[in-house]
Amino acid sequence: MTPLRLTWVQPEDLLGHELRQARQDGREPSAVAARWRTAGGPDTPLRAGSSRTPASPYLRALARDLLDELADLPSALADTEPTDLSRIRALCPDWPTTAPHRAPGGPAPTPAALQPRMEAAWLGRAAGCLLGKPVEKLPLDGIRQLARATGNWPLTTWFTERGLPPELKAAHPWNRRSAPTSLAENIDGMPEDDDLNYPVLNLLLLQRHGRHFTTTDVARLWLDELPAGRTFTAERIAYRNLLDGVEPPHTARHRNPFREWIGALIRADVHGWTNPGAPAAAAEQAHRDATLTHTANGVYAAMFTAAALSQAATGTSDVHACLRTGLTVVPPGSRLAVAVRHAVRLAREQRDFDRVVDELHATHASYHWVHAVPNTALLAAALTHADGDFTASVCRAVSGGWDTDSNGATAGSIAGLLAGSPRALPSRWTAPLKNRLATSVGDFDGTGFDSLAHLTARLTAAPAAAPAARPSHQEVPHP
Repeated sequence: MTPLRLTWVQPEDLLGHELRQARQDGREPSAVAARWRTAGGPDTPLRAGSSRTPASPYLRALARDLLDELADLPSALADTEPTDLSRIRALCPDWPTTAPHRAPGGPAPTPAALQPRMEAAWLGRAAGCLLGKPVEKLPLDGIRQLARATGNWPLTTWFTERGLPPELKAAHPWNRRSAPTSLAENIDGMPEDDDLNYPVLNLLLLQRHGRHFTTTDVARLWLDELPAGRTFTAERIAYRNLLDGVEPPHTARHRNPFREWIGALIRADVHGWTNPGAPAAAAEQAHRDATLTHTANGVYAAMFTAAALSQAATGTSDVHACLRTGLTVVPPGSRLAVAVRHAVRLAREQRDFDRVVDELHATHASYHWVHAVPNTALLAAALTHADGDFTASVCRAVSGGWDTDSNGATAGSIAGLLAGSPRALPSRWTAPLKNRLATSVGDFDGTGFDSLAHLTARLTAAPAAAPAARPSHQEVPHP
């Protein structure tokens, strides 16, 4: 019988990730690493979610014990990289003041006024995600070779297989799950992706619980509406922990080496979209969401993104002001803040974006390709270098490698908000989406982006102190 290799949860695969995470967050794991090697423990897969063959029962049991031992090691970065919100705020000298859910000095927004901007954000997120899907998990050199071979470098449009030499396709195969739905010749609406599932889930979260939801509310919603097989990395671990009876926020730490990866960042959009001009409120919502699955820099990435999106949602700021706002909610001495400041400086000083990317990859070579620190840095560099232009933003984010679909999605979300309406986005990005989203969340499969924008605008205009009524899915019209 062929053994089931469930990705992102096998203890023997998690241990190597936890050893790396320990070194990065200020713990000393060398003694544990030596015990694992002496016992014959395997290396962690570099890009895949599981190793090819299962470990022996002894190694699996040892991996569980060592994961717990690593979690108990003290961290030298505990004071500069806290997860508790009050401690984060105390470290942020420019933490934004609480603002109304409107542009500064302006009237309360109406759903009709908000809808075009929200639709542009949804479409931008979808297009950026879809652009990055066929090259997800590929090395940077492979992405560049595939695009150059089809006359699409610097990247300006969808990836295509047309005209691609067979030997290059063999050397750098497309993402096997995504190529059938995300190459230019195959696109027919927006296929399912976790980068779009989570924004849909967070609409449900705000509908059911209002802006003052708790982390436990997030957990219950996931168990009700999110299929476990649609989760990955930290989200899959937290889901497993919930089923094992572990309660938030311990779900983020228990045998979870992915707690500083990108998962919380990709859940931040709705928190930013629905809090225009209120970056502190957006960041606090993102924190309550993120701490189900993440700690420290994984949480900061979500807070940074939510605050930047909050500023973009006002329609009164350029992308550079949005990124500066994002940094106000991140501890300035954290690895994430240092990485973002470095990336923004590189993007301002260097005209050739490929050279920016090369330096970022050299600087962050010790991180996994899904970790929040390098990916947030790349996102900030792409947005800075593109200076708010939509096509340049998504193409630079994807062309930089690492978590291509997630970076493209967030870049598209911010740039879409800044564009202000669907008509401001080039039709080559929006027309293939056919106003149709595939998702396994609730009854939203096939929903149009205009309908999602309508619901988002309604939630944005709702009073912050009055949670919206518990929904029926039928509030969102279907095509």
